[in-house]
Amino acid sequence: MKPRRKPTALRKPTRFPAENVVERWDARHLAGQTEFDEYHFINCDFSEADLSHKRFADCLFERCNLSAVRLAGTALQNVAFEECKLLGLQFTACRDMLFGVHFDHCQMRYVSFAGRAMPATRFVHCTLDEADFADADLSGAVFQDCSLAGAVFQKTQLVGADFSTATGFTIDPESNPLLNSRFSLHGLLGVVAKYGLVVE
Repeated sequence: MKPRRKPTALRKPTRFPAENVVERWDARHLAGQTEFDEYHFINCDFSEADLSHKRFADCLFERCNLSAVRLAGTALQNVAFEECKLLGLQFTACRDMLFGVHFDHCQMRYVSFAGRAMPATRFVHCTLDEADFADADLSGAVFQDCSLAGAVFQKTQLVGADFSTATGFTIDPESNPLLNSRFSLHGLLGVVAKYGLVVE
């Protein structure tokens, strides 16, 4: 049996045509257009917008508010979010094909990635309290300096995931594969909590 290949992270988009760098847009600017390739959105307010069935590829959202946007059938193909508000987003509703995302300094309370395949995804300095990762594939994912209070991990693939600087999580090792995952000594409390152990 061949050893399982370590998942590789996508390269975050950093270069954009000048005409695709837009600031302070709202949902009206997206109307009538379904495909956005190599766009850099800055300080845009798309909160509660309907982005269903649109395709975003190699895009960066920077300091944008996308809270409660609708993502039914939306394609997010190598899309990065930096310093964004993403409260309550249902990423589980996105299109499967080429799904790939990056998150850096984002507010992501109550988001759902349930059932989503997203190996090697990076979450950096994000607030992921009450997030739903049930049945997701997060093998090789990194949760760098993230808050995960109340986050749901149930039948979540976490092989090789890095929680060494994450806080607040509770993960049941009997229902979530954790082989080669990384934890700090303090973080291990969130893994053994169900056993009632005292770690000193």
